[in-house]
Amino acid sequence: MDELTVNLHMHTNYSDGSGSYEGLGRAALKTGVDVLIVTDHNVLVLGVDAYYREKGKRALLLACEEIHDQDRDPQKNHLLVFGAGQELATLADDPQSLIDAVSATGGICFIAHPVDPAMPAFNEADISWVSWDVTGFTGIELWNGFSELKSVAKGKWDAIAYAFFPMFIPHSPLPETLRRWDELTTQGNQIVAVGGSDAHAQHHSMGPIHKVIFPYEYHFSTINTHALVPYPLTSDLALDRKMVFDALSKGHCYIGNDLPASTRGFRFSAQSRENNAIMGDEIFAKISVTLQAKLPSPAKICLIRNGKVIKITYGIELGFITDDPGVYRIEAYKHFLGKMRGWVFSNPIYVR
Repeated sequence: MDELTVNLHMHTNYSDGSGSYEGLGRAALKTGVDVLIVTDHNVLVLGVDAYYREKGKRALLLACEEIHDQDRDPQKNHLLVFGAGQELATLADDPQSLIDAVSATGGICFIAHPVDPAMPAFNEADISWVSWDVTGFTGIELWNGFSELKSVAKGKWDAIAYAFFPMFIPHSPLPETLRRWDELTTQGNQIVAVGGSDAHAQHHSMGPIHKVIFPYEYHFSTINTHALVPYPLTSDLALDRKMVFDALSKGHCYIGNDLPASTRGFRFSAQSRENNAIMGDEIFAKISVTLQAKLPSPAKICLIRNGKVIKITYGIELGFITDDPGVYRIEAYKHFLGKMRGWVFSNPIYVR
């Protein structure tokens, strides 16, 4: 299989971001991102999907949407909608109706920043997802690069320091979000996890000092979703769009924090006498299943079953033979800037 580095969940000057589509495309080329999925707030910009090319590099930009009820205060229940092909923001006041409409169009959707705490120092309200009775959504945004700031900054001066040194922000997905995901999957749901940057690249000034807060290039080098696809991008826009969304819908992907080191090349697979599986798949076994994780460089590797760690090893490989059904996934951690930080979070393999 081939692998595409996908950066998703970002905003342009069509909503509350500062960049243009062309500017985002250039930033993707600089950072080696293969696919950008732009999600402006409550506006679907049509006719801008395109390839950007420079010096043998290529990046595909796809315009999608982040939808939420703008009349609600605070504005909770944000949904990332991919591939719907039509404006659905009018349904934002009823999350279930919105999710059903996305499904009817053949699109996919992910609950954005499921846990997004308040930040009183900057008058930022808690905008977590609250309508957990909904069904039919594709997955959740397990790791949101921008929202994580709210959990690590203890006050205004912390936030200002992180604005100048954003590489210190990423630690891991929020524990409450991880717990919620594990609960959903162990209840029998196949819920895909993706990582999003939530990039805005907002411009701020303090007297003579002007600063772009978390530039697009920073976000594109940090929390990415790596999609496993059958072949490289083809330059056929419709075919490539479908290939990317198919991989995300099936959970054939993992979340990589590419700041400490590139996660490209990570794999998590399962084999039995009858069949094989990759991330996102079910595997049925009469006797036993062999699980195997491979990383591109050494790290602390944790194998997790039904939300609980069952094996830890250090290096570039982890192997495990089991006859216990369950939801198995991988977390990997790497030492960076004085701390052990989340590096890889795989989608599960469902052993039945």
